[in-house]
Amino acid sequence: MSHTDPTPRAARAARRALPRLAAWIVAVGLLLGAGGAAAQIPLPVTVTAAGNHAEATVRLPFLPGWPGPVLAELSLDFDDASGLSPAALGVSARTVSLYDPNLIARLPDTDLTTVPGSLPLLVTVQPPLSGGLKFKGSGRAEIHTHWLPYAAGTRLRLFKAPLGGAFYDVTDEIAAGSVRARGTYGGFSQFLILADARPTPVVIASKLQRLRDRVDLLPASEQAGFDALLDDVETALAVPDYTAALAAADAVRARAVARGGTFIDNEWRATRTHRNDAGELVAGAATLRFSLAYLRDYGP
Repeated sequence: MSHTDPTPRAARAARRALPRLAAWIVAVGLLLGAGGAAAQIPLPVTVTAAGNHAEATVRLPFLPGWPGPVLAELSLDFDDASGLSPAALGVSARTVSLYDPNLIARLPDTDLTTVPGSLPLLVTVQPPLSGGLKFKGSGRAEIHTHWLPYAAGTRLRLFKAPLGGAFYDVTDEIAAGSVRARGTYGGFSQFLILADARPTPVVIASKLQRLRDRVDLLPASEQAGFDALLDDVETALAVPDYTAALAAADAVRARAVARGGTFIDNEWRATRTHRNDAGELVAGAATLRFSLAYLRDYGP
């Protein structure tokens, strides 16, 4: 004798969906609660890597056997990598508190650079010393998330810091979908998306100074050529002539690529025995270009 469930099909489907819905509510609460409180919650990360490309998917913690909602996807593209594998990258992620004094102290401006409440996410890329990863030149990072809205002229930016060190803006593009924060890098290790309300001329000045500091690390014979190009950026900005300023920033990048590997170091290694000056100059020129174009298009 067979028995049929008299409950309408739609009601049965809704009943089966309740555990998933409850889990989603719990997961969202964990994220938003971590943003306001002192909690730092480790997040599940899955990583794939092959050739010169790697991807990491960051999810919210969820119920056993249920995949959590995706918070963000990190992609890394290298010019010329070897030894690239998920284990060699050392990717991890956690939520951060909006009020953590240790984190706030690492930001460039405690009032004008802030963690978005809807994505208090810190992603760390810390390749193990014995992992064998190395790359030449520069790479490109993208954090893609649907937890932040995109709008033209947005002040969302991609920031990077050495492990435990000061964060600085490495943005070279902010694109839709919902938000794709992109930046060029010559090394690692920690990434945040921040809302940056600093005046754009202040941001440009800090990026120019960071480039000059990197040039000061080069052999003496290499410094004058880069300094002259950075002078050209500042001279053009004073007019302002954005076409000339952008061309000078592009010339910094082109010079770093051309001189890299022969006249200046251009390799990063997990052993931390090499200093990738060329890659860092390329990255600095790329993010400087972004801010110059932003100033041209949207003003201070």
